[in-house]
Amino acid sequence: MISAIILMNIERHKINETAELLNDMPEISEVFSVSGRYDLIAIVRVQNIDDLSVLVTNHLLKIDSIEKTDTLLAYKTYSKHDLDAMFSIGE
Repeated sequence: MISAIILMNIERHKINETAELLNDMPEISEVFSVSGRYDLIAIVRVQNIDDLSVLVTNHLLKIDSIEKTDTLLAYKTYSKHDLDAMFSIGE
């Protein structure tokens, strides 16, 4: 499983609409509206790098309100949720 974080600049008046479109994509597990340099952050989980490529260069490219993206590829995922499951005794 490959995890990536996509930082996005969105047309100001289309942030909510774009977030909903992204949230409907099966490859995107979460979408955050944030303050700062970017407008939206999408957390992506795909099976392989080709799936990520299709998402970024095909599906996201078709959303006109996305002005710019920066894609960060995660080497390793550290998650409290994963650690909780690993050490759970079946509660």
